[in-house]
Amino acid sequence: MNTKTTLLIKVDKKVKAAAQKAAKDIGIPLGTVMGMYLRKFANERRFEFEVPNARTAKALRQSQREFEQGKYAGPFSNLDDLYKSLTK
Repeated sequence: MNTKTTLLIKVDKKVKAAAQKAAKDIGIPLGTVMGMYLRKFANERRFEFEVPNARTAKALRQSQREFEQGKYAGPFSNLDDLYKSLTK
């Protein structure tokens, strides 16, 4: 059974274009972004979304690459071991 439906909204062309570009820049389809907003709003009666700054985004991409290559540390049994792994 198909539980999906179509939602038609009117929005300024410039806003739509900017939103499509922003979604594309972070690798998420605009429809997914809208679905996320709607689910969060329906569940929590509020919504928010934050994109990391360029430095944080770069660090996240690097971490993802390292994880995919098996270059990750942990789990750790104490904070000292965690801190030591961060200073390598």
